[in-house]
Formats: sequence, C-alpha cells, structure tokens
Amino acid sequence: MSSANGAKPAHGIASKLFDLTGKTVVLTGASYGLGEMMAKGLASAGADLVLAARSKDSLEAVTSECAALGVDATPVVADVSDEYDVKRIVDAAIERHGKIDVLVNNAGISDMRGLPAENFDMETFRRIVDVDLFGAFMLARDAGRHMLAAGSGSIINICSIMASGANELNVIAYTGAKGGLLNLTYQLGCEWADRGVRVNAISPGFIVTPMTAPALDALGVSEYIASRTPMRRVGNAEELLGPLLFLASDASSYVTGLNLLVDGGTNASNGYYQIRPGHHGWGEMLGAPTVGNTFEGLAPLPERLVPWTGGVPGIHYSMPSEAGE
Repeated sequence: MSSANGAKPAHGIASKLFDLTGKTVVLTGASYGLGEMMAKGLASAGADLVLAARSKDSLEAVTSECAALGVDATPVVADVSDEYDVKRIVDAAIERHGKIDVLVNNAGISDMRGLPAENFDMETFRRIVDVDLFGAFMLARDAGRHMLAAGSGSIINICSIMASGANELNVIAYTGAKGGLLNLTYQLGCEWADRGVRVNAISPGFIVTPMTAPALDALGVSEYIASRTPMRRVGNAEELLGPLLFLASDASSYVTGLNLLVDGGTNASNGYYQIRPGHHGWGEMLGAPTVGNTFEGLAPLPERLVPWTGGVPGIHYSMPSEAGE
C-alpha cells in the first residue's frame, strides 16, 4: 500500500532494514540454548544459515527446523577451538553461498564448579579461553578475509556483562576470555571499519537457557540475581533476538565497535539495592509519594538503619526544638 504521493509507508522501510533475505549467516554454538533461538530467529528474518556446533544430533535437529522456515540451512559439526574446524566452517559457507554476510560468534563454555580463582586449574582455564576467545578470533579472522575482500560484512561477538566488570558470581577463566573478546571487538570494529566490515558485541546479563537454568532456577539463584538487577528479573533468551537482528541487518549500518548490553540495567547501575533504602518513603512525607510499587528488598532493613526511614529533621518533620514551641 502506498500513500497518495506514491511514497512507501514508514513501516515498509523499517521492515526492509531488518530483513535478512539473501544474506548468508554463519552461527556457532547453534545446537541448543541461545544458539538455537538465534538460528530460528535469523531464519525467520530470511537468512540462509551455516550452523556450527559439536553436538551432531542436536545441530541437525535445529538445522531441520530452520530449513522448514524456507531458508537454506547447512550444518557443520565442528569445534571452534580447532583451527582446522574453523577453516571447514568458513569453507562450507563460501562453497555453498560464495560469501559470508554475517558471522555470529556464539559458541562459548564456562565452568559450574564454583572454584575460587586461587584454586582454578589451568587445564579448564585454557579450554575456556580456547573456545570463548581463540575460537571467536579465528572465525573473525577467517570469515573477515572474505568480508574485507567483498567490502561489507557484520561480525557479532556474543560477549557477556562479565567482560565489563567484576561480579561475585563470575568464573575467572570466563571473565578473562570474555574481557579479551570485548577488547577484540573494539579493535576489529575500528581496524576494519574503513573497509566496510562492522564488528560489534552483544553482552547478555543473566539469561535463562538450558545451560544456565540449573544455576539460576534449580538452585534458587534467580531471586538473588533479580534483587541486584534494576529490572528486578533475569532475562529470557528471546530478548536477545532484537539486538541480534539489529546488528546483523542494515539497520545498524553506521554502528561498529559497540558493546550492546542486554542486562536489565545491571551495568548501568554500579550495583543495585537488595535491602530497601530507607529514604524511599521520604517523598510520601512531603506529599509526593512514589508512583507504582518499588522493590521491597530481599531482606529486612537492619535495625541500625531503621531511624533513617523517618526522614531528615527540619525537612520531613519538625526539629525537636520546634516541636516544643
């Protein structure tokens, strides 16, 4: 439908910006969790897919579901920490489609043992860095050559809020690898910008996936994490799809070197309250109560802070000398 002057409606322009029809996307870690959601979301946007993961059966199942959406989907069973396997992934995309428009470095592992840094073993440390950092770099390097030759391309590194600061729930090898990946994003985003290749990162906060569910839900950690997140909840995997499509599509054609935080406000907050601040009731004393319900806190206010809830003498209530007059 067109307007009277023949111009296309604005919503048509917007939908075209996010359309990935005809684009070839390489996605790693595509067999389950966030990778599975991303694969289906990219397919729904029209992208042809080359999907890589180590789990053959799960990968083939995801590939079949994507193909059923009407796109070309190719599985490549591979370990991104193996340089030969990385070459096979890139070669598969070039041989089948002749190009790579988008690379999504999603493959990643962590460690659920809860070991403190002083007791962390180097075998596990190296394995995490091999997958989360070295694998992402090798794929960016090898796919990047083709993108640079074509003069266009988008690389999206799935990073983490753990790359941007310390956290009591962090794993030392994971934060080291993701911190390196974030800086790699900044460097490549600038280094390749004038040759048409954009490199950006998405840094999820605590997102419920099959990998994180045991820690977040089964152990009751979700409530604790929600209590220190401004949005007061953990995230859902589907909430990463919008940011992914934005960075993969022409909608972000002037965006590079960006770390897009999808974390419910965690990194913006510099820490958020788990015990309700005493001053939250002060506005009510002045006839300006808070609109809506605020977070009540994970724990009761300590006794020593209870007097704070009463307000400031002379502002919220009369000074003792004034009261006696």
